[in-house]
Amino acid sequence: MARLFQDPSKFRSSEWHTANMMQRASTESQKSKSECMIAESWRLVDEIEKTTQKTQSDVNKKIEQRREEIKFWKQELDNKLEEIVNETEVLLTFKKRLERALQGCREPLVIDRKCLLYRRVGIDLVHDEVERELEKEVEVLQGIIALLERTLEQTDEQIRRNRSAKYSLEMDLKDKFMALTIDDYCASLTNDTPGIIYADNAMKLEGNFVSLEDWLDFSNVNVEKADKQKNCSLALRTLIDGILSQTANDMRKQCEMVNAAFRNWVREVKDAKHKLETLIAMVMDEIASQEKNIAALKKAIADKEGPVKVAQTRLEARNHRPNVELCFDTVHCSLMSEVQEITKNIQRLKDALAQAEIDLKALSRRQLSLEEEIKVKENTLYIDEVLCMQMREAKINDAADKGVWFPSPTF
Repeated sequence: MARLFQDPSKFRSSEWHTANMMQRASTESQKSKSECMIAESWRLVDEIEKTTQKTQSDVNKKIEQRREEIKFWKQELDNKLEEIVNETEVLLTFKKRLERALQGCREPLVIDRKCLLYRRVGIDLVHDEVERELEKEVEVLQGIIALLERTLEQTDEQIRRNRSAKYSLEMDLKDKFMALTIDDYCASLTNDTPGIIYADNAMKLEGNFVSLEDWLDFSNVNVEKADKQKNCSLALRTLIDGILSQTANDMRKQCEMVNAAFRNWVREVKDAKHKLETLIAMVMDEIASQEKNIAALKKAIADKEGPVKVAQTRLEARNHRPNVELCFDTVHCSLMSEVQEITKNIQRLKDALAQAEIDLKALSRRQLSLEEEIKVKENTLYIDEVLCMQMREAKINDAADKGVWFPSPTF
């Protein structure tokens, strides 16, 4: 109990001074350390502020550079899109020209086949120059149709490729527009912008990210694809121009050859018909003359009936002379000679009449034959000049109105 009330141990004066000095030294050391820490903190704050500002400034510059880069590629894509759209529209007009030219070949082909089917009958059914030229025109048309169909298929395929390039450009442009919109938004953000947030997950790089090289290659590929298809389209248009020009010249030349053959043939048939008409006029004149001749022969035969009857009646009467008077005198001899002569002459007239009638029948048959031949020529002229040539002329006029390759009619 006494210990509880005992005074604690006391320190010496030197210990007290030493303790005070240690407290002062420790405090000054801690103060110095704190002052250094404060100075370092201000330096660090200033350094980090400057670094942050510089980094943010660098990022802003990079964003601006990226926006300019996107704008550049967007403009490039816009230009290529406009070019490929314009080229596709022009190519579509060339496709329509091909389709019109193809239709302009199919209709004449039908007409040529009708002409070959309709043309002529009888002796006029010959393998003439017109038929040869028509068959050649059919071959030319079939060749041109096959060429135009192949070219039309190539044109359809090129249009498809142009549209594929257009689609790639549009998709790329759409992405570029979205990227530019996002980067515009990013460029507008500042430290004081309302709504800015912490987004820790934004630091994660997902698998969809591509490298800058891949990004450049992607747009380059789209631009090069558009350029390639535009150049292919230009080359195809040049080819189409050449094909349409050459086929038009070939068909124009062959059409004129067929028309010339028709004109020559029609002129030849008309000349033959005119000659046949001259011949039939001659035959009809000869028939008229022969009919007059037959009438004259019949009259001459009839005119001989009287003399022969007189001579025979005389002979019959003199045969009844009595007795010795029934002698073969000069009168009887002359009468018999007369009868024989008249009978012989009548027979000669009948023979001449028979031959004249035979000749008349032959002339009549010749007349019928010539008339039939003239009808054949008339039918030939109707088919070639009226049906065939007018069908061709009507089609040429129609094609000329539509601006297709046919020449103006020269029938």
